[in-house]
Amino acid sequence: MTLIAIEEHWIMPELTAALRDSGDESLAFNDLGDHRERLRDLGAGRIAAMDAQGIDVAVLALTPPGTQPLAPDAAIRLSRAANDRAAEAVAAHPSRFRALSTLPMSAPDAVAPGAIVAELERAAGLGHVGTMVHARAGDLLLDDPAYDDFFAACARLGQPVFLHPQLPSRAVRDASYRGFTPTTDLALATFGWGWHLDTATAALRLILRGTVDRHPALQIILGHWGEMLLFWLDRADSLSRVAGLPRPIRDYIRTNFFITTSGMHNPALLDHALSVTTPDRLLFSTDYPFQHPTGPEIAAFLQHFPTEEARTLFTAENAAALFGIDLPVTVKRPG
Repeated sequence: MTLIAIEEHWIMPELTAALRDSGDESLAFNDLGDHRERLRDLGAGRIAAMDAQGIDVAVLALTPPGTQPLAPDAAIRLSRAANDRAAEAVAAHPSRFRALSTLPMSAPDAVAPGAIVAELERAAGLGHVGTMVHARAGDLLLDDPAYDDFFAACARLGQPVFLHPQLPSRAVRDASYRGFTPTTDLALATFGWGWHLDTATAALRLILRGTVDRHPALQIILGHWGEMLLFWLDRADSLSRVAGLPRPIRDYIRTNFFITTSGMHNPALLDHALSVTTPDRLLFSTDYPFQHPTGPEIAAFLQHFPTEEARTLFTAENAAALFGIDLPVTVKRPG
């Protein structure tokens, strides 16, 4: 059985330094425990961890927030550097790695016209199989018309867009996620609750803005079992009527969105996902190194799929088709 993991994070020291200089607080979680060294490793240590989990191919992606909080010139420069670095890792281990590009999403206007699409096209030419973005850059939300050329290019190039959580805006945090210790405030605003809600809202806004209708070939990936959205479709569907959309929200989810596990290998979440979408829309991921499922834990979870066909779609075939990864993947493991 081939196993492809599609949300496996890494960091680049010079980007980390630039983000730290910008005051970005989400970096605190990249420096916890052994995360820093694992995130920097794009070689033997990471491959050994993959072997222990039974993972054949990892699709690499920078940790949030990528380059999005940076000024346009720095974002452009460091996005290029990150995409070059990821391409080098893939070239060094072509049977084990693929990569999602990092884009200068803070540069959509006259300051750097065409910079986002230009880097998307360049990264695709380097072999990147998709891109990872976040819900906003500064005060500019992802559904802003300034980003429509970007989504058009993603659809044209067949580059899936992974919409990943990031630290919510300061205004949102001040309104909803303050009042505890600084660490608890930050955790509540991020992995404990806030950034999942923030990302689900960004996905809904893209649908409501008509982005998916304008670009029907566009494919968007949501982690963490759909960032809460799969569990609220009965109510979210009512937005379609209010907004005058041509079809219910759940239909967009079933045709233009893929859902990953992000290391949350809970059979109850799988059962619910299969009740609102189809097996050909689910993707395996571990959210490395922030989650640490063992090989036996992954194998036990896979036994909960209702059929062998559904399990094979989830473990490899969906990712292979979405990202253009040739199957079967042959990996020689130690021992």
